[in-house]
This record gives sequence, C-alpha cells and structure tokens, in this order.
Amino acid sequence: MTTTGTGSASLNRERRARELAELDGLRVDVLIVGLGATGAGAALDAAARGLSVAAIDACDLAFGTSRWSSKLIHGGLRYLASGQLGIARESAVERGVLMERTAPHLVRALPFVLPLTPLVPPSQAAVTRAGLAAGDLLRRAAGTGRDTLPRARRLSRAETLLLAPGLRSHGLRGGLLSWDGQVCDDARLVTATARTAAAHGARVLTRCRALSLAGDGARVRDELTGEELTIRARSVINAAGVWAGRLAEGVRLRPSRGTHLVLRAESLGGAAGPGPGPGGPAAGLYVPVPGEPNRFLLVLPQDDGRVYVGLTDEPADGPIPDVPEPTEGEIGFLLDVLGSALDVPVRRDQVIGAFAGLRPLLDDDRRGGPGRTSDLSRRHAVHTSPDGVITVVGGKLTTYRRVAQDAVDAVADALGASACRTGRLPLVGAADRRALSAVDAPRRLVRRYGTEAAAVAALGREDPALLEPVAPGLPVTGAELVWAVRHEGAIDEADLLDRRTRIGLVTADRAAALPAAARALTY
Repeated sequence: MTTTGTGSASLNRERRARELAELDGLRVDVLIVGLGATGAGAALDAAARGLSVAAIDACDLAFGTSRWSSKLIHGGLRYLASGQLGIARESAVERGVLMERTAPHLVRALPFVLPLTPLVPPSQAAVTRAGLAAGDLLRRAAGTGRDTLPRARRLSRAETLLLAPGLRSHGLRGGLLSWDGQVCDDARLVTATARTAAAHGARVLTRCRALSLAGDGARVRDELTGEELTIRARSVINAAGVWAGRLAEGVRLRPSRGTHLVLRAESLGGAAGPGPGPGGPAAGLYVPVPGEPNRFLLVLPQDDGRVYVGLTDEPADGPIPDVPEPTEGEIGFLLDVLGSALDVPVRRDQVIGAFAGLRPLLDDDRRGGPGRTSDLSRRHAVHTSPDGVITVVGGKLTTYRRVAQDAVDAVADALGASACRTGRLPLVGAADRRALSAVDAPRRLVRRYGTEAAAVAALGREDPALLEPVAPGLPVTGAELVWAVRHEGAIDEADLLDRRTRIGLVTADRAAALPAAARALTY
C-alpha cells in the first residue's frame, strides 16, 4: 500500500490563493460544488482519472451533513433487514474498501453489544441472531476478512456487564456481540479525501460560494475577499447535499434531522478516560426503541473520552440552516430510551453537548403520502438538469466513494476519462496495519493521521509547547492545530475547533481551547 506525500497534499491559504487565481481564464474538465464526503470523493475520483478539477465549497471541508454522522462505517445490516439488498451489499463492500485498502488508519472495528433485557423477548433475540448471521455472510461476500471484522456471537450475562457495566442487571439474560466499522472522525475522513484529491492535482477551494450554476461552469464569489469570478468547465457536478436543490432544477429532497447527544464516558457507568477500551466504554450498545422492533438507539464510544448517543429521524421542513439545532424533544427522547437500559439513567444536566445533521433524502412521492422520513430509501441518485448540471443526492457516509464514482461516471465518457481508481487508492496517511504499528508517534495520533502522525508530533521540536493539550482535560495538542493550518486548509478558529478537531461539540471545551486556536493561526 502506497500513499501520497504530505507536501503535494497540503492545503493552506497560500495554495488556495494561487489556485483560485489560476482559474481566471482557465477551463477545467470538471467543476464540483460541495466539499462534503461526496464532493471530496468526486474530486479525488475525477483527478485520479487524469481530469483537471476545481472543487469549491461556500464554507469549509465537511461543513454540512458529513460532520454530523454517527461516525459509523456500517455494513448495511439495517438495509438487509428491510429487503434493500442492493444498498446492503454496497455498504458491506464499501466498508471493506475503507477498512482494508483506502483508510485503515481512520476506520477500525468497533464491537457492539445488544443487551438481552426484558425489552428484547426471546423471539426478537432469535430474529436478531439470524440477522447478525446474515450480516456475517454479507461481510464474507464483500471480501472483508474475519481478522478485520470478527464473527458475531452470544455473550453471557457476566460478559455483557463487563463490556457495558452501566447496564441494568435486573432481568438481563446476556447479550449479542457483533462488529462494525467506526471512523475516528467523519470530518477527518473528508479532509483526508480532499487532501488526496489535491495531491492528484485537484484545486480544492473552500470559502468559494457558487452563486449560479450552468452546464458549462459557475459564477462564484470568494468569501474571503468578496470578489466574483466565473469558473469555466466542460462539466459540472452539484454535490451540495441538502442545499443541492438551490442550485439545480428538478431536484426534490426531503431532509430529515438526526440528533445525537454527547456524554462523558463516566455518565454510562465506566471510568473516566479515553475509550473505547480501558478507562471508557469497551463497546458500543444497541438499545431497543420501545414499540419499534427494528429500531435501536446507538451508544458510540469515542477516542476522546466522550460518548455519542443517537439518533433521531425527524422531518426537517422549512428553510435549511447552516448548522441544524437539536430540539429539546429529541434530547428528551434519546435520554428516555437510553434510560430504559441503564441501572442509573443519565440526567439532562449530564448532557455536555448535542448535535444534529440533515440527511439529504430523496423525496419519493410514489409512496402515496408524506409518510415518515425513516421510511425513505437511503439510495443515492444522479440527476441531470436540462442545462447539463449533474446533481448527486442521497447516499450515506459509508458509501461516499461509490456515490462519487457514479457522479463522475456520468461525465467520464464525454471527457474521455479512464476508469475509476479510487477503490484501491489509499488516502493520505494510509498504510497497512503493520506499517501503522511501526509509526514513531503516540497511538492516538496514528489513529487520526496515520503515517503522517510522526510529522505532526515533530512540530514539537519547533516549539515544545505545541505538544501540550490545548486546554486542560482535552487530548488535542497545539501541534494538531498548527498542522491543520499548514496542511489541512484550516482558515479560522471554527475550522480548527469544529471540523479539524471536534472540540467544539462541547461549548465549555470550545471556549477553553479558543486561545490555542487563535495562536495556531499565527504559526
């Protein structure tokens, strides 16, 4: 496995200004609007096929839905249960691609426990075990090795409580253990994809807003200077997610809001400290939603001692905000369901943060009524407007690479492009497990930066203070913030705290780290 060098993949203010100026009078093969997972993936796909690419976003990398996910790279078991076999298989294949080829430094296996409580009668447990067995068959059919994702199995009551000590023990019959993929940070996956695209020659330009689109280009505004310019292109791909309908005709979306809570690990009965593993929850949890046999609450341990709990699926009608806000009703619902499985329920004042994202679901009016957003398909679609703009909508974080491939395939023949290469193209920092284990850097950095972790840590030779946490109790160091400014395209404090790191998910942590972020911008 080989990967691109840091220098060619570096995004920063200087490169942005130079490449934006180069677009004056230039005609690129592909203009991509939107730098979430799909847009960054399309930029990499097109550039890797030898096409000239400009990829723009009105705000920042991973500014929209891509940073608000559950951080799961899942194998499609839910879709298998609902008969969506194509989406299930696609998810399983793409999970394997990320875990074994393109991003093994960012995506790893996470164990999950479904506790067999009185809320899970034996009949439902039997159906779930059959489903997990089918999921293992799906894993094998996708070519993902058992050393990457172990088989599901039954747990004893004692084993279940060892993995999830905060569970209510009364009536607990044991548990079902399964495995899925977890990305260390969805925004980091987008950043790595965008940087890999840049290493292949794509011009990746944040703070560049599309004012209007046509099949031969776009009128855009540099949000840093206010200057407007026209980007000419042979083809245009609209990957603006929930905002795609603003830029293209005939695109009908019905967004739904998914909300997560942010908790400290100790709130769930584990000791304080980074998890998963010692010092935090040892596994994720599936908690049944009462009255809905095939719906579960997810409890998701993170590396930084936080735990995410989600998620909701509520219609998000009306204007689309830049940053969606969870409602108190959704927070209460998540706490109630979580409390049904715990010995000591989590209180509202123990919720240290909450976040919500909008799913760009296709509006399928063939169902004969509004229905529920949870019933809408997670499939993606590629739409061509009368003026030739290609719009890609729908899909999931797990399948972003395949969604991007389909979008670029729509223009590839006309541009004389080669076949897609991204299924075997490692992202920046990627290496096999043996090589990653040999990187001379703290394990936490290796899990976030892969082979670049040593270079991040080496910034401490420049200024030893950069090796210190940016605020008490936080694992993020000043070196990570400086690295983000020099190599990951961070322009302001929000880029650093809300997207290159996830410090900003907790308001108090964000305030504490703000001075360090301001200093990092001066390096």
